[in-house]
Amino acid sequence: MTTYIRPGFLIARVANPIMRRLRNTPALIVRGRRSGRSLTVPMGEPLDFGGRRYLVSGRGETHWVRNLRTAGRGAFRSHGTTKEFRATEVSGDEHDRIVDAYRRKLGHSVDAYFAEITDVRAHPVFRMEPIAGEQRPDPDGARS
Repeated sequence: MTTYIRPGFLIARVANPIMRRLRNTPALIVRGRRSGRSLTVPMGEPLDFGGRRYLVSGRGETHWVRNLRTAGRGAFRSHGTTKEFRATEVSGDEHDRIVDAYRRKLGHSVDAYFAEITDVRAHPVFRMEPIAGEQRPDPDGARS
C-alpha cells in the first residue's frame, strides 16, 4: 500500500523552488530532521475547522510531515506574516472529522491522492496551536 505520493518533476523541481521565493505564497517553515536547517515548503492555507487550524497531508507521509513530527513546532507564512505554532498530531475521531472537512473543502483537487492512498488514517493531520507572542512580520528579501 502506498503511504507517500511523490510530487511530479515540474512541481518538485520548477514550481516549488519558485514559490519558495515568493513572499506572498503560503508556506510551512519547519526545521529539517536531519539537516537542522530551516526549510520552506509551499502549500495551501491551513484548514480552519471548529475554531482551530490544521495542516493535512493529502500526499501521506511526506518529508514535511516527518520534519514537523520530529520538530514538534513550525511557522506558517501567509499574507506577509509568519506565525509560529506548536504542532500536535491528531488521531481518532478528530483526525477523521478533519480529513472529511479537508476533502469537502478541496473537492476534486485532492481526490487523486485519496484514490491512491485509500486509508484515511495514512493522511497525517496536525493541529496548529499558536505560541503566545510568536508573530512577526516577514522580513523583505530574507531567505527562508
